[in-house]
Amino acid sequence: MVFKRRDRRPFWKIVIEFFYPRGGWLRAALYVKHRLNRLPDPPHKISRGIWAGVFTTFTPFYGLHFVVAALIARIMQGNILAALLATFFGNPLTYLPIGIVSLKTGHWILGSRFDHHEAEQSLGRTFARASEDLWFNLRAWYDGAPTDWTHLHRFYDDVFFPYMVGGIIPGVIVASIAYYIALPLLQAYQKHRKSKLKAKLEAIRAQRLDKATTVQLDERPMPKEGSAGK
Repeated sequence: MVFKRRDRRPFWKIVIEFFYPRGGWLRAALYVKHRLNRLPDPPHKISRGIWAGVFTTFTPFYGLHFVVAALIARIMQGNILAALLATFFGNPLTYLPIGIVSLKTGHWILGSRFDHHEAEQSLGRTFARASEDLWFNLRAWYDGAPTDWTHLHRFYDDVFFPYMVGGIIPGVIVASIAYYIALPLLQAYQKHRKSKLKAKLEAIRAQRLDKATTVQLDERPMPKEGSAGK
């Protein structure tokens, strides 16, 4: 298969590289920055895509962030690849603070109780248990066994819905900051790149012109002997 890895990575290595990429997070961030700079679209379209990707990281749709980011970018007429790359803002180093801020804001808007320390300790475990319950109930429904949605109802009321509501405000703020930081940087980069490309093309054109002039001089017929004195 095209683009298939020759050496299959073991599962434990995939997990480790998810939390700490090969080369470190700094190298991964520089790679994302390089790819964003190299995108061919105008800066405002790339910046819209970045807005969509960063905003998506404040939503509770884990596992679907690529899909959500692409849909938002399409609605905003932004660059979809930039949106996918910008979801890198949500990573194992930022998921916890993003989740705490979104949950705290959501419970504040809804007027419900929020335990900061309890959420900090069990946020990841709560998502994991909800996924297990969903998988169990889908299998039970397929096998005809009784289902139990109690934990998922509790997860929706205590975590998912407050997270979804509360992630809007901080998501819009952080995504807008990312947009207004990225836009002038992309404009400056593309302007600098165009000027370098223009200078390179002019140098190539001048080199070809010099070469053509030299060829014309070499091919010019030499005067015959004695013709100069006549």
